[in-house]
Amino acid sequence: MRIGVMAGATPGPDGTLDGIVARAQKLEAAGFHALWMANIFGLDAITSLAVVGRETQRIELGTAVVPTYPRHPAAIAQQALTTQAACGGRFTLGIGLSHKLVIEDMFGLSYAKPASHMREYMSVLGPLARGEAASFQGDEYRVNAALDVPGTSPLPILIAALGDRMLQIAGSTADGTILWMTGPATIEDHIAPKLRAAAKEAGRPDPRIVAGFPIVVTDDEAAAREAISKGLVMYGTLPSYRAMLDKEGAAGPADIAIVGNAETVSDQIKRLADIGVTDFDAAIFPVADDSDARTIEVLAKHL
Repeated sequence: MRIGVMAGATPGPDGTLDGIVARAQKLEAAGFHALWMANIFGLDAITSLAVVGRETQRIELGTAVVPTYPRHPAAIAQQALTTQAACGGRFTLGIGLSHKLVIEDMFGLSYAKPASHMREYMSVLGPLARGEAASFQGDEYRVNAALDVPGTSPLPILIAALGDRMLQIAGSTADGTILWMTGPATIEDHIAPKLRAAAKEAGRPDPRIVAGFPIVVTDDEAAAREAISKGLVMYGTLPSYRAMLDKEGAAGPADIAIVGNAETVSDQIKRLADIGVTDFDAAIFPVADDSDARTIEVLAKHL
């Protein structure tokens, strides 16, 4: 299982662009496999990772995730392929639907048919990401376009997929899924088998399962879970995440967080590998001054 670290999803040492570059360089030097960057309401993740790509050599750089609705699939393809060129072929585009709260209530766009939107989106983005022309006529998108981005290479795509229809789309059209707020039992019993079945039926390779979890190595587990519960409370109220937490039997984000001393955290990371997670995306939650360093130290032992 590959080990990566998240930037931008939780408070941490990497909030500025310079901070993210420095974080990526340190992780690369330590042998980590990936840096994943959330795209919320701060720095643009695709643009930021293009900068990071020019300042690193080996580490994979990926978005976790960029919402699809605000960006036309041809526009995001052009931006992402440019970032792929800047990264020397180390960039992975993670995309997702976001949530009705954001797409309708904040941006004023329709969130009426999310799965249909994603299927049409991939009908345009998929070919362009492979360096092919896109010719598609649908309800939402009607596109005849091609791109010619010098120095780029085919772009891997991961789709944030939780429900059955989205897992089918991810397995049949993308390189895998990238998860958040989804516990290990739900990954093992719901996500992995349905994603793999869709990929197999479509004749695609085994998909990646990139699983993001809040994580912290600490000697005070109760206090850490309380801090995570307060800091990430919003995620537990969003319908798609709420459905996954309910499947897990979790009251909130703190219940699926990977928290405890070094041995406890290591055991939970090993469980993810055992259930078929291909990539672990560690969203380190800072509950003390030494939380980041202690957690990085434990993660490094799994490289």
